[in-house]
Amino acid sequence: MAALTLSLVSALSLTSPLLLSGCSRASAGTTTSTASPQVIESAREQLDLIPPPSKTRYLAVHTLSTWENPYLTVQENMATLHVTLADANPSDIGQGGLLRPVGARRQDLTIRVSDLPAALNAIPENSWPYGRVVAIEEAHDTPPTARPAVRRNVEATIKTLGDLGVVVYEWNDSSGGLR
Repeated sequence: MAALTLSLVSALSLTSPLLLSGCSRASAGTTTSTASPQVIESAREQLDLIPPPSKTRYLAVHTLSTWENPYLTVQENMATLHVTLADANPSDIGQGGLLRPVGARRQDLTIRVSDLPAALNAIPENSWPYGRVVAIEEAHDTPPTARPAVRRNVEATIKTLGDLGVVVYEWNDSSGGLR
């Protein structure tokens, strides 16, 4: 498990040295910056190896706690990429139980939206059971003054995901699914 986490973090840090840097106050103009066209094209080619999304599988999920594909929580100046690594044990015995909890395989990485292509490419192919689809939600408890900036960041994230050929499943807590 530690080896998978280490490889994911090292792949992300090699792709962008500042990807995993700490939080700092950014100007409003930097929150919606997107990756260069060359980075997008390269990432899109790699993401094309992941099969297209299975709509019947991901539309049946009604809570983010049971969502198995990567998902994003978008904040004012960054996004958190939540990844559930595939279970290394192929047996159904004890799956999700005390010895093999799903939460132990979940990794949360704080990234800039401009680093999203590199971050998605670092996710192992077996962590995409629904195909090339990412759920996205706005951060909870966002102060009213920050909501416009968060929404702009969500829109920039959706645009980046669309440019990468990734289907966006925009999550809404009040309805438990699509907006």
